[in-house]
Amino acid sequence: MLAQLTGLLISFIQSTGYFGVFFLMALGSALIPIPSEITLPFAGFLITKGTFVFPLVVLVAALGDLAGSLIGYSIGFFLEETVIVNLIKKHGKYVLLSHHDYYKASAWFNKYGDKLVFIGKLLPGLRYMISIPAGAVKMDLRKFALYTFLGSLIWCTLMVYVGVYFGDRWDSLEPIFNQFKIVIIVGLVLAVAWYVNHKLHLFPRKKSN
Repeated sequence: MLAQLTGLLISFIQSTGYFGVFFLMALGSALIPIPSEITLPFAGFLITKGTFVFPLVVLVAALGDLAGSLIGYSIGFFLEETVIVNLIKKHGKYVLLSHHDYYKASAWFNKYGDKLVFIGKLLPGLRYMISIPAGAVKMDLRKFALYTFLGSLIWCTLMVYVGVYFGDRWDSLEPIFNQFKIVIIVGLVLAVAWYVNHKLHLFPRKKSN
């Protein structure tokens, strides 16, 4: 099943170019189960073949991710939470989303605030479902769009570069992502935490005597 999906995504990107990357990223962020871990590395591989240009494909992918995220934000903004949960319970299995995932994302959002949108876009799994809770709590749309785009830009840059680095072996990345997803998440969280602390000095060093 996954191999068939991968084949369809590859064919679609090859036939539609930049628009295909934009469209697939938008669908993925709109809770359609299309993994960017396939779309972006393959786009990176096509850079090595001269089909895409690195900065442009990253920008197009990030804009597509933002477009899909705005759809998720709108769902959370305009629908009552009970309606959202009932829809997820009835139809969530078709997009690989459960109401437990929604409650978990909502709890994280309430705990960590608006910045979770930026961090969430760097985390596999969470990046696809953070938009609905953001809309549900009526997060400022400009902040949501900014944090989403910046986080997506970093994610897309990393994933496309990975495809460039591995070249025609890009498809070997899938089992690596599945096996080391927790390591990836922890690593990204630590990297983001270090960067935020470095810029904002949240935890100043003690001066030595």
